[in-house]
Amino acid sequence: MAGINYGRVALGAVAGGVVANACDAFIGLFVIGDEMQQMVQRLNLDPHVLENSNVVVTWIIADFLYAGLIVWAYAAIRPRFGAGPKTALMAAFVPYASVTVILAGFMAMGIFTPSVYWKNAMLSVVTAALVGLVGGKIYKE
Repeated sequence: MAGINYGRVALGAVAGGVVANACDAFIGLFVIGDEMQQMVQRLNLDPHVLENSNVVVTWIIADFLYAGLIVWAYAAIRPRFGAGPKTALMAAFVPYASVTVILAGFMAMGIFTPSVYWKNAMLSVVTAALVGLVGGKIYKE
């Protein structure tokens, strides 16, 4: 059994990160942007927090790290489940489900509204799947 090819994990993470950032930008700007702004007001946050460069950069980096976790998971489970899209989707589901379960706790606390939570959860599964498919396609041992 060959070890993990970390160079290919990094390459897949970069490609997947680009996909994740594009998806998140679309979701944030066109799907839940107004609701996010309402949430900012409801929580008495700085009205410009969503445009703050530190916040934007943090989310960009987070998407690349998230993609890296997905590609690493793919590389780790590939010897057991075989190469291909099915394994890539399984690898993408693990980090997606983990994050989504944790964010459900924030919804229960009232930080996220149910509407924002569920819209984001449904669209984020598509993002994770795309990241897994792109990263899995790039990863080779």
